[in-house]
Amino acid sequence: MTPSEVKATLSFSDGSPQMDLPIYKGSVGPDVIDIRKLYAQTGKFTYDPGFLSTASCNSTITYIDGDKGELLYRGYPIEQLAVNCDYLETCYLLLYGELPNADQKASFEDRVMHHTMVNEQMQFFLRGFRRDAHPMAVMTGLVGAMSSFYHDSTDINNPEHREISAIRLIAKMPTLVSMAYKYTIGQPFIYPKNDLSYAGNFMRMMFATPCEDYKPNDVLVRAMDRIFTLHADHEQNASTSTVRLCGSSGTNPFAAIAAGVACLWGPAHGGANEACLNMLSDIQQMGGEAKIGEFIKQVKDKNSSVKLMGFGHRVYKNYDPRAKLMRETCHEVLNELGLHDDPLFKLAMSLEKIALEDEYFVARKLYPNVDFYSGIVQRAIGIPVPLFTAIFALARTVGWIAQLNEMIGDPEYKIGRPRQLFVGATSRDVKPIAQR
Repeated sequence: MTPSEVKATLSFSDGSPQMDLPIYKGSVGPDVIDIRKLYAQTGKFTYDPGFLSTASCNSTITYIDGDKGELLYRGYPIEQLAVNCDYLETCYLLLYGELPNADQKASFEDRVMHHTMVNEQMQFFLRGFRRDAHPMAVMTGLVGAMSSFYHDSTDINNPEHREISAIRLIAKMPTLVSMAYKYTIGQPFIYPKNDLSYAGNFMRMMFATPCEDYKPNDVLVRAMDRIFTLHADHEQNASTSTVRLCGSSGTNPFAAIAAGVACLWGPAHGGANEACLNMLSDIQQMGGEAKIGEFIKQVKDKNSSVKLMGFGHRVYKNYDPRAKLMRETCHEVLNELGLHDDPLFKLAMSLEKIALEDEYFVARKLYPNVDFYSGIVQRAIGIPVPLFTAIFALARTVGWIAQLNEMIGDPEYKIGRPRQLFVGATSRDVKPIAQR
């Protein structure tokens, strides 16, 4: 970390001694005030619910400028990566810090694609779930269960273990997601085919059957690859922070990633695109496009509980840079499949038009976000809504691993232990039951 010439001074109105706090500079973005010695010197904690003003780590992986609508992976703008690189190149970048050359790319792809099979006994885990179980419930169990099969890669403090577990997780997540899907619809599991691309292999495992050959559609494969790339990492969000916190205890990588999967399940996080499609379905049941005006009126009503899902973002105060790319992909997919006249897609495009032109939404910067478009794309491809978040987890796995590895390699890392402001009862005596 680079020290700043400026220091912060903390003073107290009760006459307690003031304290100088060092400031460190980032390569871009806000500086940070180092409060690590605050409690030792003052006996006080800081109070920051949701950690909205607290940097929990220093990182070189992903940078977001919400005001500018900027997202960088290792310094590269997401717009350039999504257009010029595929998902596995992005994985290499996030894991190792630089984009691969041709030989490195070929070697990395070969290594990943030859770890795509999962142990045959994983089928027995699946059969323990109900057929109608939510895919994220299944994925949380399956990812955690992998630690019982790969004892040679569970030591989080061993760099070689972390390396092979990273490859295994990236390689096997598409297989697990497709198995979870096939199980819920009662179809046979489809084994990986390593001569296909990463996204093409996933599409085949999802939609092929033993009855006939399956040829992945290049437009749809490219769309799926872009979804993976756009969701690969997103700085210190809830699930990434969960992975770091879980991993800080020294638990194995599979358990830490399973914790991230569980956190991602929430509708305010990875489940946002699922919530968006459910919203569109609700509007359709109300009467479709003819009822959009009535729906928008409810959204604007402060006393209404109706929410506009898939618009705006907690981080981005400008247009989500991923949404611009996903919008292009959305129209490519709809054109390829001839679905522009599908009632739900027409409804989505009408809602998009209103949100981009209505002063209420423009003033509040409630632009369509990546979840809005990725949900539409996945539905068009034929992916059921409950599976959306599992595909998000598949894509985000590499980001979680990169962040976890970075934390373990940081000599300053400690087991996570947030503090609290206690406002409960003070010490008191237990009375006999007859006196209570």
